[in-house]
Amino acid sequence: MSRAKVMAKKNLLRTKRKLKVRSKISGTAQKPRVSIFKSNRFLSVQAIDDVAGVTLAGLNSKTLDLTANKEGAIGLAGKFAQMLKEKNITEVVFDRNGYVYHGVVAAFADALRDNGIKL
Repeated sequence: MSRAKVMAKKNLLRTKRKLKVRSKISGTAQKPRVSIFKSNRFLSVQAIDDVAGVTLAGLNSKTLDLTANKEGAIGLAGKFAQMLKEKNITEVVFDRNGYVYHGVVAAFADALRDNGIKL
């Protein structure tokens, strides 16, 4: 199987997982949806109010000079938790965005919990 076919299959499976997860969760102003995106180099995270269709807070690991590994995810979660607390948000719904809850995604979620954000 060629590399292009393998990547197309991986992307298709991730898209299916993403749609399945998104069909079950939604964010509000009091309890926003926290969506994570990871590339090979960086992580990006947003707190989204799906009712109003507004992003309440967002942060990218590139602006903090962090990479897309577990240590970078922990650092990003600490800064993101501070941003949420400044906006008086203590409880969120976690959207893993189709990624397997393992490694970087799990480290980010655990670090959010450790910083006082209830998932």
